Amino acid sequence: MFEHFATGNSLPEAYHNALLALYENNELLPCPDYNTTQKEASVTFVCQEPLAEPMISRLFIGDPRALEQYRQEMLDGILDFEVERGNWEYTYHARMAEQLPWVVSELQRNPDTRRAVISIRKEQDLELDSPACLQSIQYLIRGGKLHCKVLFRSNDAVKASYMNAFALVRLQERIAVQLGVPVGTYTHRANSYHVYERDFGLFEGYIRRIKSGADTTYDYAGDWDEQMESEQASIAELVRQLRDER
Repeated sequence: MFEHFATGNSLPEAYHNALLALYENNELLPCPDYNTTQKEASVTFVCQEPLAEPMISRLFIGDPRALEQYRQEMLDGILDFEVERGNWEYTYHARMAEQLPWVVSELQRNPDTRRAVISIRKEQDLELDSPACLQSIQYLIRGGKLHCKVLFRSNDAVKASYMNAFALVRLQERIAVQLGVPVGTYTHRANSYHVYERDFGLFEGYIRRIKSGADTTYDYAGDWDEQMESEQASIAELVRQLRDER
């Protein structure tokens, strides 16, 4: 199985380098659970300055509304009520929320700790058709900065990993603010970093865009942050409608 390590200063640079690494060396393998095939490798990508501009990649399926809604789902739990109703098995936020206060207090108690870990995987995942892909998040204060290291058992390279990383960086930033320290590196590890056969064309398009030298990023500050903020009212209305459904 191919093992890749990619780095970048900004989040898009690290993500794009991870896509390139997967493209250059992967295995074409069956994926019987989803009746398809996939290109797969194990990939770790490290972002040196997660909040550096440009922060937004153009190479993901989504727009400012989708990214803002996903950010709110991960950080604020706007759809956690679907778990309470029994419609969903879990949300990442619901699993993180009960552990986050302890993680912050542990980092405050001992800034050198190695124990500040959020475990996403639960015993119930053994019985689920779609168990959680994100497994754990560890926070370390080193050199006076808050570093974040996440582990995915499985991660869709072209349709999920950028949005996952963006939301987890925003969570890292939130915790860093609580602790009064700067944001450090962000490390994203996927044991199975893959592209499904239905997305091979999309993947090829991403790679051509990267290799062409065309613009593949947007600024977050003063551009996407304003667009994302403008979508908050419509997202709140969607959540209200979903809550009112019986």
